[in-house]
Amino acid sequence: MNKTISFLNGVFIGAIAGALLALLLTPKSGRDLREELKREVEDILAEGRRAAEQRQRELEAQLRQLLDS
Repeated sequence: MNKTISFLNGVFIGAIAGALLALLLTPKSGRDLREELKREVEDILAEGRRAAEQRQRELEAQLRQLLDS
């Protein structure tokens, strides 16, 4: 469980760092920058949702195992 949490933290921090670096180092117009930022945030949120759903399935399977024992 700790490995999963550490991995998800790493993914989250890496995504944020990558998005910030891209924003800071890429010369774009304000509109383009806002659109790109919006896409990045949506991607990060979608990845978080997928990870949360996967973890929920794992925990539900563990609970079923415990209840069946």
